[in-house]
Amino acid sequence: MSQIRHALSVKREDDFAAWYQEVISAADMAEDSGVRGCMVIKPWGYGIWERIQRLMDDRIKAAGVQNCYFPIFIPLANFEREAEHVEGFAKEMAVVTHHRLISDGKGGLIPDPEAKLEEPLVVRPTSETIIGDAMSRWIQSWRDLPLLTNQWANVVRWEMRTRMFLRTSEFLWQEGHTAHESREDALEETHRALEMYRACVEDDLALPVVCGEKPENERFPGAVETWSIEAMMQDGKALQAGTSHYLGTNFAHAAGIKYQDREGKEQLCHTTSWGTSTRMIGGVIMTHGDDDGLRVPPRIAPHQVVILPMLRDKPEDGEVLAYCEELYRQLAAQTSMGEPLRVLLDKKPGQAAAKRWGWVRKGAPVILEVGPRDMAEGKVAMIRRDRLWNMDNGKANFAFTPRDEAVAGIGELLADIQQSLFDEARARRDANIKRGVTSMDEVAAFYGEDVKNPGWIEVQWSRPTGEALEKVVDALKEHKLTIRNVPRDSEPAEGTCIFTGAPAVERILIAKAY
Repeated sequence: MSQIRHALSVKREDDFAAWYQEVISAADMAEDSGVRGCMVIKPWGYGIWERIQRLMDDRIKAAGVQNCYFPIFIPLANFEREAEHVEGFAKEMAVVTHHRLISDGKGGLIPDPEAKLEEPLVVRPTSETIIGDAMSRWIQSWRDLPLLTNQWANVVRWEMRTRMFLRTSEFLWQEGHTAHESREDALEETHRALEMYRACVEDDLALPVVCGEKPENERFPGAVETWSIEAMMQDGKALQAGTSHYLGTNFAHAAGIKYQDREGKEQLCHTTSWGTSTRMIGGVIMTHGDDDGLRVPPRIAPHQVVILPMLRDKPEDGEVLAYCEELYRQLAAQTSMGEPLRVLLDKKPGQAAAKRWGWVRKGAPVILEVGPRDMAEGKVAMIRRDRLWNMDNGKANFAFTPRDEAVAGIGELLADIQQSLFDEARARRDANIKRGVTSMDEVAAFYGEDVKNPGWIEVQWSRPTGEALEKVVDALKEHKLTIRNVPRDSEPAEGTCIFTGAPAVERILIAKAY
């Protein structure tokens, strides 16, 4: 079998950003759409999103949350009711002002001045305001609470610097919105959603994350508390992979979300919102990809096993294909990690080696090749995508396995690949968090211009607010750094804050971020 290595043209260590773009192209995940900041998500990329959506939607529904859908257009007046919210999104809003086009007399089209809308419509950047309107109609009494809703939708935020999956003007996401009787109930929901994200991202996407609260300056516009899960990419940068917000009664006050309590008094609801998006796919690429392309965790792989018959336009091709079809039926009857196996028999014409490397770049977890000799011996040639190369001889790491043995062990093998990818990413993250830093000089040295992929720093923090916090933010900005979150499971604080010199009350993570 051919051992020719079909690596990418750019290595991670040479140019991580260019490598990332090449992985997307080589794995046939997405392409530019012709509209700035918008992308076409191709079947393999969208198949990964569908798997994430399916697994997360099951978790959402298991918590008693119901799916619904709200319009993509939101009246501008909705945002104007919540000053802090609109200020946070004002620079990113796409606005519709006309409902018709007319000819300009020169072969082009222009908005019809007679078709100007009485009130501009915002293409939703998020749905708190329009869902708040609905909640104000749906909730009358404490008996209507808690109200737990979620929608899967697209949103638009007019980004200045875009990158596929990570930061696009239009992206896909889910947004949960809930209303509760009390602060305690709402906070419980905020943390339930955060834990749901942690479990889904770690168990399904194999991305180790740090859960924690965002500082005041990083809160969602209008929120009382914002919590996040942060993942470390291979270049040491942080990726915010999901957020959960306790909104207090701020949005309830603006939208009039009220209920009659058990004593007959009118009260404002406490609300939450929480969301994740297609940027998680970018996180999968940057955490698990290697210099040969993508590596997809089996839980989210559209095809977990790909069978490649080695067809050579010879009489035995029919027998090889029949052997592969029986192998497909046997594998499709298996389960792994609680679900039926997702298997593809790739019958497309083409050289087997070229097809193999196409699936390597896509990151299919297991690739099985079958030629006449394998068939005669009752075997398959198996490659684990997470262990592609034999470190002893530098060749593709084929395992020639009896067919029945391969079928019987496939479920356990996929579970092992899933765990292996997570363990590898967790070990890399843990090795790249520096602790014990006591001054900004050390921070500056750690993130110096000649330092490659420096990772994160954990420091003592006095939780400054107002002007004191602004000074910290400005000091970090000089080094292109941000505060990621206050890890909820970190050790107790001790000593003094490296920024203010005041007694520390907690520990924070700082990093460069996407």
